[in-house]
Amino acid sequence: MTALTLTRPRAPRAAFAHIVLNEARLAWRQPAGMIAGAGIAVLLLVIFGEIPAFQKPSSSLGGYSPFDVYIPILMCFSVALIAFTYLPGPLVSYRELGILRRLSTTPVPAYWVLAAQMIVQAFLMAVTLVLVVTVSIVFFGITAPKNPAAMVLAIALCVAALFAIGLSIAALARTAGAARGLMAAALYPMLFFSGLYFPVQLMPTVIQDISKYTPLGAAVQAIGDTWVGQFPPTQPLLVLAGYAVVFGFLAKRYFRWE
Repeated sequence: MTALTLTRPRAPRAAFAHIVLNEARLAWRQPAGMIAGAGIAVLLLVIFGEIPAFQKPSSSLGGYSPFDVYIPILMCFSVALIAFTYLPGPLVSYRELGILRRLSTTPVPAYWVLAAQMIVQAFLMAVTLVLVVTVSIVFFGITAPKNPAAMVLAIALCVAALFAIGLSIAALARTAGAARGLMAAALYPMLFFSGLYFPVQLMPTVIQDISKYTPLGAAVQAIGDTWVGQFPPTQPLLVLAGYAVVFGFLAKRYFRWE
């Protein structure tokens, strides 16, 4: 007697492009992510740029002005806002509403939705970072990054680390409300250690040391170094890579489609 194995038909690969397009259209119809991710960062950049005191070099900041220091901070802030809010949000909602469970009965793999969301949010991040860099150079006369290749590496590791944390939030949260709570618990302390509220260089030494081992603190250090032409030290790069690996594993381990 021969056992018959029934296999579920697989969706054609071209269908993935349609899913990405649909997710992009949904994001466009609810532009809160685009406004928050790009708009807030650019708005803060303009506000800081128009404050005369922010344009004056400071010896306590290594000869740089507060405005120079805040550019990489705002870049990391915009990436974190998208990764912690607008990446896990739709995924948790889809699971809460049973959309992922219904997808499991179709030829479309449920993880395609996750991949599509990552592509859409990564594109939004890229647009935001280009806007921040362009506005700072064109309108405020900041010198262009002197080591763009190293900056791309630092940004890629920053995105990988923060995406991994955002996916972990999506894995652990069972409701959209829980996801917002986890986001707030993760994001606001990180913003403190990134120097958004007060420059890290002016904080006590112990706070500076802690900052170097936080995702945003390490990212700000790495991106800031590349802007002035230096290749980032090994430490912040390893810190970011470590967060990407650890939280990527946690997201894979605990993520449920139902």
